[in-house]
Amino acid sequence: MDSLLQFFENPMVIKVAKLIMWVLFIIIIIGLVRKTLKKRIDNISIRYKAQKGVEIIGYVLIIFLILMAITIDSLKDYTIIIGLFTAGITFTLQELILSIAGSFYIFFVRVYKPGDRIEINNIKGDVIDIDSIYTTIMEMGEWVSSDNYSGRIVKISNAFVFKGPIKNYSMDFPFVWDELNILITYGSDTELAKTILMNSATELLSDYTEKSKAKWEEMVEHYYIENATIEPTIAMSLTDNWIQLNVRYITDYKRRRNTKHTLFQHIEKAILKTNGKVNLASTTLQLLQIPPIDINLKK
Repeated sequence: MDSLLQFFENPMVIKVAKLIMWVLFIIIIIGLVRKTLKKRIDNISIRYKAQKGVEIIGYVLIIFLILMAITIDSLKDYTIIIGLFTAGITFTLQELILSIAGSFYIFFVRVYKPGDRIEINNIKGDVIDIDSIYTTIMEMGEWVSSDNYSGRIVKISNAFVFKGPIKNYSMDFPFVWDELNILITYGSDTELAKTILMNSATELLSDYTEKSKAKWEEMVEHYYIENATIEPTIAMSLTDNWIQLNVRYITDYKRRRNTKHTLFQHIEKAILKTNGKVNLASTTLQLLQIPPIDINLKK
């Protein structure tokens, strides 16, 4: 019992306890200031940046206090206590520490930001919030086809930025390539069909093409990447049932589904105006006639 009292009366233990109290006090202040900003600031963008600024300032202050506590007196006096304390904290809160480190990595390296569409840990969606521990995502996909919201909000630990790939749909180049397959019958005018597809894609996607060219030039200058074809392209392949025309084009990452729908409607109307020169294909079955069988019954 006396040894325990002596331990708690040790000046080093008292200083470490005071340091922990100050850290907890700063964390509480951060939370209170965040709640106050949330109530007082109506603009979402300004409110979000102000809250993140308060968090960063608070964590910088905590790091400063720890460094000051270590360097005020001789480092030898703190070696045992700080060593044991750090080892215990690191072991028990390693995921939390990695998450906080991940938040700094996200903000300073700009891996992604609120509003970006990303895929991380096999979850795809739009980033709607980033705090010191979690990234909040409005989920897309799962039971919903194409790039539509599922309605679920997913919180992912910031530690995952160190554990796997991050797919960003909007960073640096906010466009994606997509494809549309048009199936026509054998006997259709393939040149006319390719002309219809090319004209439709060029007419409807000219705005995306022009905007993406400037962005792609910036990508080529900034990254070690070869130049790519931005304009729509067509590739033809033959199958057992039909001729497949594949249209490859570029579009805004947020309007991929709508672009495909509009493009298909435009192509369908143009094909119907060809008066049978181009026909859309469907699965067909060929029925073979059974040859006649002559059966003679001998009595």
